[in-house]
Order: sequence, then C-alpha cells, then structure tokens
Amino acid sequence: MPEAAAKNFTPDISQEWALKLFKLSYFKQIKFKQIVRLLEPMAGKRGFDIGADNGVISVLLRQRGGDWISGDLDETAIASIRSLVGEEVIKLDGRRTPFARDYFDLVLIIDFLEHIETDQLFIREVGRILKAGGLFVIHVPHKKKWSLIRPLRYALGLTDEQHGHLRPGYTLEELRTMLGPAFAIESTTTYSHFFSQLTDVFISFLVSRLKKDDASRKGVLITRQDVGQLSKQLRLYSWIYPLIRIFAQLDHLLFFTKGYNLLVRARLVAKS
Repeated sequence: MPEAAAKNFTPDISQEWALKLFKLSYFKQIKFKQIVRLLEPMAGKRGFDIGADNGVISVLLRQRGGDWISGDLDETAIASIRSLVGEEVIKLDGRRTPFARDYFDLVLIIDFLEHIETDQLFIREVGRILKAGGLFVIHVPHKKKWSLIRPLRYALGLTDEQHGHLRPGYTLEELRTMLGPAFAIESTTTYSHFFSQLTDVFISFLVSRLKKDDASRKGVLITRQDVGQLSKQLRLYSWIYPLIRIFAQLDHLLFFTKGYNLLVRARLVAKS
C-alpha cells in the first residue's frame, strides 16, 4: 500500500443504491448512529474502517470528512466497497497489514474480529499501525449469558457458520483482556435489544432464502447486482418498512437490559 494519504472522497451517483438500501435498514442506521457517537472529528486525519459490510458505512464515514482506507476479508465485500468508494480498499487476512507504523489516527473495526482466528494478533497489529494517542473503536456481537434470539437464529438456519463467525461474539471482559495495557478503554456501550434483533432475524432469514447458496465469508451481503435482481422484493419491503421501524423501536422499553451489540472506544497509550 502506498505511503500517501487516501484521496479526498467525493460522493457520486454510483452510491445511490447503497444509500437507498441503508434508509430501509433500521438496524444499519442504528449501528452507524452508535458508531458515530464514539468517533472524533476527522478533518486532516487518516482513518481505517474494517468490515463495513457492503460498503455503505465506508461511504458515510467519508462523507463526514478525513482520509479513509477500507479493508475486509472477503472478495465479494471488497468488490462491493470498491464500487462505492474507489480503489482505497485492501484485502485483509487477519494478521499483518501493509501499512507503516503509526500510519492511522483512527482504526474502526466493525463485526470483523469474530470472523478471524487471529483476533488477538490483529489487535496487536492495530497497535502497530495506530499513532500513539490514536483512537480504536471496536464493534462486535455481544456475547450474552442468556438470549432468546440466538436459539431462534439457529432454528432458522442463521448459524454462526452461515454468517462466517468463528465465535459468537465477545464479552466486555474478553475485549478488555485482548486490548491489554497498550489501550485505555474510554467508554463502552451495548445496544440493539430483543425487538430490533427480531426484525434483523426476520430480514436476514428472508435475504438468505432469496440469495440461497450465495453467502460470503462475512455472511449474506446485498450488493448492487442484488438490488437489481431483487427489485420487486425490495419494493414490497419498502411498503412494510415503516411498520418494522416502529416495532424495532420497542427496544426503548428494554432500557434496563444489555444489548446484543457491543461497542468499545479505546485510546492507544503505549507503543510496543
């Protein structure tokens, strides 16, 4: 990867399909909202977003400013991200990255660690490419002691294996141990409770049936090509989306419980 900073990002018409799809995904909207709450202004800074699904989050991050590079494990995901943001997208193997030491001001990992065997090794790699004092934000599934959603997912065939997960998620204590003394945790939060998770199960099940035998290492992705092929189904879904959104907001009644997604904001305080 060249040492020069990523080019400034200019939105264009090729991203319309992803932004329209994003507006029909309450789950992704909440995810992005929660992530943005933990970020800092990026003007004049360089960020690395990892695991951004079909790439719409990479688009939205670039619209907020800063120079960004994206990365993922799977060729399908990489191709989709590139179609939205250009060439500044690299393939990762969960180990070493091609960047110099102290290259980034911010590293953001979104639903990636659970897909790789070398999660601890990759966190050490983040510590290498992140500047001292740089920000590290991690989004992972929250491993809860008790869950109604997990048995339902498995009953519908939405297993960890089908989603490319090597582990069901992480507890805060597990992430704290993995981060070690090199990182100081500044804040943690969980979000997405039973009702929004139920809508996600419903949508994931439908998409998995429509895209049968078409899962990547990151699970089932909806790409630009899929939007064209599933136009009728998406039009029908857009009619019922307001009801899905209302149902998902019943999560507010469960404010006293821990959510199914975990976010950690940490600062690199010690370089190895």
